[in-house]
Amino acid sequence: MQYDYDLIVIGSGPAGEGAAIKAAKEGLSVAIVEANDIGGNCTHQGTIPSKALRHAVSHFSFHEKYHDYSYPQMLENAAHVIHQQTDLKIGFYKRNQVDILHGFASFTDPHTLCIQRETEHETLKETYHARYFVIATGSRPYHPKDIDFSHPRILDSDSVLMLKDNPSSITIYGAGVIGCEYASIFRTLKIRVNLINNRERLLSFLDNEIIDALSYHFREQGIRTRHNEYYESIVADNDGVTMKLKSNKVIKSDYLLYAQGRTGNTDKLGLKSIGIEPNIRGSIEVNEHYQTLKHPHIYAAGDVVGHPSLASAAFDQGRFAATHISTGKCDAHLIKDIPTGIYTLPEISSVGKTEQELTNEKVPYEVGHAFFKDLARAQISGKTTGMLKIIFHRDTLKILGIHCFGSQASEIIHIGQAIMSQKGKANSLMYFINTTFNYPTMAEGYRVAALNGLNRL
Repeated sequence: MQYDYDLIVIGSGPAGEGAAIKAAKEGLSVAIVEANDIGGNCTHQGTIPSKALRHAVSHFSFHEKYHDYSYPQMLENAAHVIHQQTDLKIGFYKRNQVDILHGFASFTDPHTLCIQRETEHETLKETYHARYFVIATGSRPYHPKDIDFSHPRILDSDSVLMLKDNPSSITIYGAGVIGCEYASIFRTLKIRVNLINNRERLLSFLDNEIIDALSYHFREQGIRTRHNEYYESIVADNDGVTMKLKSNKVIKSDYLLYAQGRTGNTDKLGLKSIGIEPNIRGSIEVNEHYQTLKHPHIYAAGDVVGHPSLASAAFDQGRFAATHISTGKCDAHLIKDIPTGIYTLPEISSVGKTEQELTNEKVPYEVGHAFFKDLARAQISGKTTGMLKIIFHRDTLKILGIHCFGSQASEIIHIGQAIMSQKGKANSLMYFINTTFNYPTMAEGYRVAALNGLNRL
C-alpha cells in the first residue's frame, strides 16, 4: 500500500498534540485530523475555558466593586485565552510541518481513513492511508437517555460555557471535580447553588482534612450540598428545572448542570468495522505502549483510554505513543504519583498518599502543617484561607504525601512533588528545613510545615 503519511493523529487535544509534535520531531511525516477547532475539547470546552472563567470570577470577586458582573460577562472575559491558545497550537503544527486535515475521521480498513467535512454546498470525502495511527479523540459529557439535554435549561460541562443567561439559581448533579469547580464559580457570582452528591462525602479520593476544609468553605459560601442522593426524574420547562430525588425531595432551580462522568468519543470512528470494541463508556483498551490490542499499529491516548483522564497526563501519553512508533520502544511511563489540581475557590492540589490510606496500610507517619494565615505572603495578598500539609514517615522522614488547600495550591504542590520524586535519602523532610526559601513567598510554607512536623516528633 502507498502511504500518504507515516502517522495520522485523530484529534488535536493534549494527547494528539503530544503525539503529532513528538513524531514530527523524530522525522516522521505526520497529519492531524480535527473535526472542530484546533486544540480539541481541552482548549474549547474543557480545561482552558473553565479555568479561564474561574480566574476571571476569582479576580473580580476579590474587588467588591465588580460584584455586579454577570456570568456571560465572565465568559466573555475568559474568551481571549481560547483564541491565544488556538493560534499558538496552529503555529506549532506549521513550524513542525504537521498537516492539518479538517473533518470527521472514520476507519474504512486498518490502514485507511475516510475524512468527511461539510462545506456550504456539499459534503466532501477524502481518503488517506497511513502506516500508523493515534486515536486521541478525547471525551464528552455523559448523557443518560432519560434526561432531555436538548432543553436549553439542562446543561452539561460543554453547554454551560455557552450559557447567555445570568441565573439566580442552579442545581448541579454530581459532586466530582467538575461539579465542585462549577459550584464554586456560580456561588462566587452570588448564584444560589444546590449541589447533589451521590456519595457520603465530597471528593472522597482526597485527604480527609482537605475534604473537611472544602466542605466547611462550601457551607460558608452558601452552597447547599446534599449527600447520598440520586435523581428519580428531571423535568424542565420555560420557567426552570424540577428535580425529584429518590428520597422524595423536590429541588427547583433556573438551570440544571449535569456533571456525572464522561464518555469517550469513539462512536463515529468506525472502530467496530476493524475489530476494535470500546467499552460501555466509549474507552479503548490499550497495552503499556498505548497500542490497541487488535491492531498494534493503531494507538490510543488521552481521555479516550480512560483513567487518569487528565490533560497533563494525556500530553505525556501522546508523546509516549509517538516515541514507541518512531523508535520501536519507549522506556518512559506515566509517573506513579500524578498531582491532582482541583480549581475550586479556594483551589486544591495533592500528590501521594492520604492519611486514611497510610492508616489502612499501617504505615507510621506524622504530619506537619503550615496555615496560610500565618504566612507573610498570604497576609500581603489578602488570601489567607488555606493550608499546606506534609505527611512523612516517622522513622525515615521520607515524604509520603503533600496536600494543599488555598490560593495557588496547584502551583505550590510541585515543589513538594519534586522532592518526593527523588530516589533514596534525597526524599526527606530535612530538605525543606535545610533549604533557604525566598521571603516572603508561599513556598516558605514548606519550611514552616516541615518544622511543625519535626516538632511533633
